[in-house]
Amino acid sequence: MNNRLLTAHRCSHTAGYSDSPRARSRDNLLMYEDFGEEYCCSGQCLNHSNSERQLMSRLIAAKRRQALRGPAYMFSAPSVSLSEVEQRFLEAAEYGNIPEVRRMLLHIPNLNVNAVDYMGQNALQLAVANEHLEVTELLLGRADLARVGDALLLAISKGYVRITEALLGHPSFRDARRLTASPAQADMLDDFYAYDEDGTRFSHDVTPVILAAHCQEYEIVHTLLSKGARIDHPHDYFCGCDSCNYQQQFDSFSHSRSRINAYRGLASPAYLSLSNEDPVLAALELSNELAMLANIEKEFKNDYCCLSSQCKDYVVGLLDLCRSTEEVEAILNGETDCEDTYDVPGHPSLSRLKLAIKYELKKFVAHPNCQQQLLSIWYENLPGLRQQTTAVKLLVVLAVAIGLPGLAVAYWIGPCSRVGKVLRSPFMKFVAHASSFTIFLGLLVLNAADRFAGTTLLPNVTHHQSSGGPDLHADPLLLYRMTTTPFTWMEILIISWVLGMIWAEVKEIWSQGPGEYLLEPWNFLDFGMLAIFLAFFSCRFAALRRADLAQTYVRQHYTTLANVTLPPEINYFTQARIYWLPSDPQLVSEGLYAIAVVLSFSRIAYILPANESFGPLQISLGRTVKDIFKFMVIFILVFLAFMIGMFNLYSYYLGAKQNDAFTTLEESFKTLFWAIFGLSEVKSVVITNGHKFIENTGYVLYGVYNVTMVIVLLNMLIAMINNSFQEIEDDADVEWKFARAKLWFSYFEEGRTLPVPFNLVPSPKSMVSLIRAIKSLLLSFMEGHRKEKTETQLNQLGESKNSGYGASTSPSRYEKIMKRLIKRYIIKAQAHRESDEITEGELKEIKQDISSLRYELLEEKAQNMETLDGLLRRLGEIGAPSS
Repeated sequence: MNNRLLTAHRCSHTAGYSDSPRARSRDNLLMYEDFGEEYCCSGQCLNHSNSERQLMSRLIAAKRRQALRGPAYMFSAPSVSLSEVEQRFLEAAEYGNIPEVRRMLLHIPNLNVNAVDYMGQNALQLAVANEHLEVTELLLGRADLARVGDALLLAISKGYVRITEALLGHPSFRDARRLTASPAQADMLDDFYAYDEDGTRFSHDVTPVILAAHCQEYEIVHTLLSKGARIDHPHDYFCGCDSCNYQQQFDSFSHSRSRINAYRGLASPAYLSLSNEDPVLAALELSNELAMLANIEKEFKNDYCCLSSQCKDYVVGLLDLCRSTEEVEAILNGETDCEDTYDVPGHPSLSRLKLAIKYELKKFVAHPNCQQQLLSIWYENLPGLRQQTTAVKLLVVLAVAIGLPGLAVAYWIGPCSRVGKVLRSPFMKFVAHASSFTIFLGLLVLNAADRFAGTTLLPNVTHHQSSGGPDLHADPLLLYRMTTTPFTWMEILIISWVLGMIWAEVKEIWSQGPGEYLLEPWNFLDFGMLAIFLAFFSCRFAALRRADLAQTYVRQHYTTLANVTLPPEINYFTQARIYWLPSDPQLVSEGLYAIAVVLSFSRIAYILPANESFGPLQISLGRTVKDIFKFMVIFILVFLAFMIGMFNLYSYYLGAKQNDAFTTLEESFKTLFWAIFGLSEVKSVVITNGHKFIENTGYVLYGVYNVTMVIVLLNMLIAMINNSFQEIEDDADVEWKFARAKLWFSYFEEGRTLPVPFNLVPSPKSMVSLIRAIKSLLLSFMEGHRKEKTETQLNQLGESKNSGYGASTSPSRYEKIMKRLIKRYIIKAQAHRESDEITEGELKEIKQDISSLRYELLEEKAQNMETLDGLLRRLGEIGAPSS
């Protein structure tokens, strides 16, 4: 059998190209010396004609460059056909015939190793595509080898680690720019990549490290990063540099796709894990950036949203691998300047958690590991209360509400005492503030307690005309407005609570900054409520001031008000309520007060997320409000259209209708608004003078309005609300835990211990803090010049100490923890990939390995047969003389 194989192998040398079905074309831009004037093969020479020699001479003068051919070239006629040797060489490389490739590379010096098949693939690409490592190593020994970059990208895409390492050992990679430059950034005269009109197998903006990150090849990414490869962060979307402007004008689509490819590499878990000293912070920042780009580049919104979700899932995956409280704290706190000491023991910074809440990483915040850590901080300094029942906790809340003044005094006296430490715990601060706000709502209710059964003073009478008590008639010069305008003791308490809330909001704006403050929707409600209360107090004070001036004038000029004609401006303050001007400050203040009361009671929804039952309902309510605002855009457009149309139709028939509906703009608004709730009548469109066309037109428009508003738009609003509620309900646990974490986090920060209105009184602790702040400010001002001199030396020392990743001989505690977590994450990812089912590609690789082994065994057998033949000949020669 071996003899037949050898005979067939020899015959293949003399077979013509036309007999080979795989031979199709040959690169027409390769130099003459690449394939040689003639091939020495078994003592035979392939001579060329004179025309061919002239063509080859012209090609010798040209600089060797890559073939301008792509996959579409297979449909055109080849200019120069592959020779038999080149065809056999490509077949040997494709099928892994190591002995044949080695023999041809050794015995054919002028062999063209860059010959390509009908698909434009050379021997190196064929060997890499079929995972023939030995063939690849043999080919890499040739100095004139081309398309090494294409082969590297191909090996990376298929996850061939050993072949990738072998390719990276090629001399062409001594230039570090080879790993950082994409095919589009390389020299067009270079043969490192294949340039053609149809593009390479990969996009021209993809570098090796970007492709490795796309394919989640952790080992290859690590190898490339160790050789200096990095993914450049794309410029800002609104960048106006010359490069961005040129790319945007030349090919905006390619520019956008290159940005997406770069971001896909940056968002890869493999690249995040291996290229960042703080992968958690990098993933959080990148997820937010991608979410913002999704809102900017609407055409690629799905791509950016998927990448943003990928970054969020990566952070959640790291948190899921934590095995101790120390590791959870490292992820939630990040790397601090001083990891072993804190200003306040037990109060971590939670900087990463704050970013996660800001960027709305709900799964991260709602993760059990994160929630357990938050719960331990929530019940700080109250170790026994966490395990108590709900009834015991309610009793504690009631006790704090009753003893709130005493606890405030105790904290003023001893902020560092045991009682002060208990009050500084987040749970107690929450209970104290909630109790204070509940008392405030109680004051709002009690302020109207004297009118629960109805007022004793009718709006058309004054205190002189009523049957009031003798105290009212004791002062005959007392004006009626002086009995209604002054503040009551209940209103003074309400003012004190409002001033305390204003001071708390000012401190919050100072600590967070205006930008962070405006991001929270609840702050808008607080601002509106407090602004309306201030307007109420201002109007009430203005009315009191005017009434007091009138009272002073009466007391100076009159001894009695009976049968006395007062000036009009003074007499106004003696009249009953029904005679007051609509713009009277007291009437305005009463209207503002009513609105402020409604907003105050709606503010209690802020604390509902603390309860598991009411939290999802409150979240659904907030989402419903957003849906209503979206719906109002269409609603207002339709409403205005019909309001103006009906007004134009009936504005000329004032007095000629059964009612005044649609005759004025105000009546048109009222009629259409109340028609939504079914409170308008059909006779609103009837005309009494017999203009049937106008009347019929009104019937049609009014009917279309009712169908559009009541049947279509209102049902659409109901569907939107139901959809939002269902979304919250489907993920109720995550939504509730995220909302609860936001509520808890507002009480984790140091300060704001005393609730309203006790925060108006400066505590000794706040005074000491103020003195320290002033002292530090003065010291920094006095020593500013000396500090500037030493700052340069300190910066240089810090730069030399932290010049590179891993430069410090003693890594910090945070770095050690993150290395452990990254190792676990990579091991888990690799185990997950190994556990997948065998794919068709893996079966093909097994077949290719078997084929390569077959050729090696045949070669070894042939060598053994030759050795055996030699031994037999020698034995025959030795036996012949002896005979």
